[in-house]
Amino acid sequence: MTYLYVFIGGGLGSLARYLVSKFSHQIISTEFPIGTFISNIFACFLLAIVVITFSAKHAEHDWLQPLLVVGFCGGFSTFSTFSHETFGLFDNGQTGMAILNILISVAVGVGLILLIRSRV
Repeated sequence: MTYLYVFIGGGLGSLARYLVSKFSHQIISTEFPIGTFISNIFACFLLAIVVITFSAKHAEHDWLQPLLVVGFCGGFSTFSTFSHETFGLFDNGQTGMAILNILISVAVGVGLILLIRSRV
């Protein structure tokens, strides 16, 4: 059953990432890969909330970890797209934007998880 939860969550997460990327580029015109950034940061936020809320003390909700953490967050966040878009920025001579993408994405993603964990 765990495989089914991962499968469903991953599909929903991938669809959500596609929609966020599509709509964010329609709303915000920028060279910065804003759709991937939003998806990755929201996935970090959701991951932290789910892990903290449904820790080992909530055994009756064991199915949420494979559905949301592994499946949805795994499908919604994307290191491969982040890497590809960052390489594209470097390749197009936008070194500053590429470095900014790396620094902001990592700092905000990790910082968000640390912030949420410190509030619990």
